[in-house]
Amino acid sequence: MGDPHPFGSHLVHNWKDAYERALAYLRALDVREDRREALALEAVQDASASVAQRDAIAATLDALRGKVVGAAAAGDAYLRWRVGRAVGNDEVIPIATPEMRRRPMGYQPVGRAWRRHAKKPGRGANVAEPVLYGGPLRKLRSSFPWTRVAHRRRLLLVLLVLVPTFIASAFMADVLPFQGRTWLERAIVVVFGVLFGWVSIGFWTALFGFLTLMRGRDRFAITHIAPDAPPAPSFDGEVPTAVIMPIANEPVDRVFAGLRAIYRSIERTGQIDRFHFFVLSDSNDPDVAIAEEIAWFAWCKEVGGFGRIFYRRRRVRIERKSGNVADFCRRWGARYRYMITLDADSVMAGTSMVRMVELMEQHPHVGMIQTAAAAVNRRSLFARIQQFASHVYGPMFTAGLHWWQLGDGQYWGHNTIIRIEPFMDHCGLPRLPGREPLGGEILSHDFVEAALMGRAGWGIWLAYDLGGSWEEVPSGLLEEMSRDRRWCQGNLQHLRLVFTEGLFGAHRALFLNGVFSYVSAALWFAFLSLSTIAAIYNVLREPDYFPNGPSLFPQWPVWRPDWAMSLMAVVGVLLFLPKVLAIILIWLKRRESKQYGGLFRLLLSVVLEVVTSSLLAPIRMVFHTRFVLTNLLGRTVVWTAQGRDDADTSWRVAVRQHGIDTIIAIAWGAGLYWLSPAYFWWVTPIIGALILSVPVSVLLSRVSLGDGTRRLGLFRIPEEINPPPELIDLVELQAESARERAAVPPAERAGFVRAIVDPYVNALHRWLLRGGRRMGEPLRAERRALIDRALADGPSSLTPKERRVLLMDPEAVDEMHARVWAIPDRVHAAPWGRPGSGTPAAVD
Repeated sequence: MGDPHPFGSHLVHNWKDAYERALAYLRALDVREDRREALALEAVQDASASVAQRDAIAATLDALRGKVVGAAAAGDAYLRWRVGRAVGNDEVIPIATPEMRRRPMGYQPVGRAWRRHAKKPGRGANVAEPVLYGGPLRKLRSSFPWTRVAHRRRLLLVLLVLVPTFIASAFMADVLPFQGRTWLERAIVVVFGVLFGWVSIGFWTALFGFLTLMRGRDRFAITHIAPDAPPAPSFDGEVPTAVIMPIANEPVDRVFAGLRAIYRSIERTGQIDRFHFFVLSDSNDPDVAIAEEIAWFAWCKEVGGFGRIFYRRRRVRIERKSGNVADFCRRWGARYRYMITLDADSVMAGTSMVRMVELMEQHPHVGMIQTAAAAVNRRSLFARIQQFASHVYGPMFTAGLHWWQLGDGQYWGHNTIIRIEPFMDHCGLPRLPGREPLGGEILSHDFVEAALMGRAGWGIWLAYDLGGSWEEVPSGLLEEMSRDRRWCQGNLQHLRLVFTEGLFGAHRALFLNGVFSYVSAALWFAFLSLSTIAAIYNVLREPDYFPNGPSLFPQWPVWRPDWAMSLMAVVGVLLFLPKVLAIILIWLKRRESKQYGGLFRLLLSVVLEVVTSSLLAPIRMVFHTRFVLTNLLGRTVVWTAQGRDDADTSWRVAVRQHGIDTIIAIAWGAGLYWLSPAYFWWVTPIIGALILSVPVSVLLSRVSLGDGTRRLGLFRIPEEINPPPELIDLVELQAESARERAAVPPAERAGFVRAIVDPYVNALHRWLLRGGRRMGEPLRAERRALIDRALADGPSSLTPKERRVLLMDPEAVDEMHARVWAIPDRVHAAPWGRPGSGTPAAVD
């Protein structure tokens, strides 16, 4: 039959490589097998007629691209063809974002005397006073039945906190040796009083929550309040609700598995046309960003979601999450009436989301409805204990919060429905005067946005009884502390917002509550330090029996340990009685106790949770104190993505994080035992917990121990015994994503490599970039140098920043795709995976 290669035997080796590379490219394009050989041979023949031997592969691939699309040369038509083929229709071009309807955010200045001192927002911001403000707004609100009830309840709460606090503080003064007559003892009494009041707030909140749940029905629950208006006629799907999830370098499999589970749940309600989904990415990791694009495209293709499921990645990450949400509102907020905000680990039931929209329609004066998310899905021992606590104690505390907040509730940043128009009118966040950490961008934006919407007259309600709302907790103590360090900086900024003009008292109280969540740790640390100093001082210094001069009656120092035990018992009641009440609530509902493994396992789990919490409390105290002090000293933190996976804490990391605290605790305990043995035994639980902080941190992070407690039936939660469909879907979809990722060639599992090599992923990314950017010749020369280095030394030679630069350049993406597939040397092609090996593509 002669030479099988029509281009000549003296070029067989080089053109054979070109032919094999063309076959590999056609496999990657998923072209029918019966057409591959013919197309590859035709491309080689066309290329051989016009190119030198050294350009064989590149010329063949250029010719091939023209043939498969039926065009004379590769270009934008070929790009559209590849994206269309991935959808299954060459004529269809997917939609990444809807048509914009631009509208500015309204920026309401904040801070004390904000009219003089607050910085003005940027150009184009809509600064406007609320229509009703101050006295007129309060007069209007007084017509709502819940406002009068709220005032009475809050007054009762204040009295129940302050009166016992003053009594306990006086009692504490009598307990001390000099009955509070020295400056040191006065300081101890003051700090103790503040801490006692802080603990009392939690106790009374839990108690009123217990009473609310015992009644079984709350006439002021947003789910039961009579509608203010009939449903709007437009609530027929023509004005869909936007479901938005802002993300930044989050685990892609988990993010999209959660969104797909939510989508399926809404589909089961038959209301999917009433919802649009937005994935709002701030990811700057190039591998994560490409993985997001692939996951979005595959999801849309699977459910036919183009035009209903959207994806956008910001080029510039301004103001973190709040800026991402504000950017969505400015671009597309005018298209929607409501938005449901999700976090990266959020899951919600479709029935709950539909119900939230109905409640907003029924109550046109409501601006936000916040759900109470329950913790689920984690396996480490630490996370399982936190999940158990959130299920057992959480409902009672959230019901108690609602009892005194009513329509002046708070926004926790996710699993919430928001009325977009007033949010855009009033909730734009200006920068605080001064430098970070207490100035600059407002970090804990959610509380501030709720306060601003409340200041404009809109109600914010906590739907504590709605259900169908879940989130995930950190897998270990150190992961929790990493998150708390970020939250601490954001909450301390609220000190500057407490006196913002026009805010209602409930929101000022919530600001202070956020501050005290961390400052209370510093006060506890101060109380222990002052008590230690007092104990040592009384040992080392001879007491002065006549501090006020000569007298017939000396002042004897009197230490009353029995009184101290009584005071400790009162504090113990405040701390632990809510846990007993939570058990009573579950026990009264027999069916619920079975959801926790039965009454015996429930009681044992609570006892173990109390022990664990007692060990963790001093460790958290030290960390939170350190966070508060470093922030007050001007040190800021870098906000990174929270860890979303179960991960064991290594002994090395634990020693590095807890080692100094352990050494200090040992020295503290040894010194106290030597100087004041009596006081040493009072603080032994705290010292002991700090000494054990390294093994406690390591062991609690272990997944194996968490799985062991689950087999024993401990720390069970209802979702483990009878998982809802949404959580079943979440697990299945995550496993499916893991299998798909494993099917991708190993070299291409990095998103950057896949965006360069995989024809479909490359086309998708190139299409999402839209048009090119103008740049001068020096900058273009720098980009070419980066491309040359990547091709010569492999993708690992580029830094993450350099990869990000290339991926944001459409021309660079096109050029690298063509040149990588044309690499003639298999050794140099190997780091890129498919071009050198010719392995088939894993298209989806």
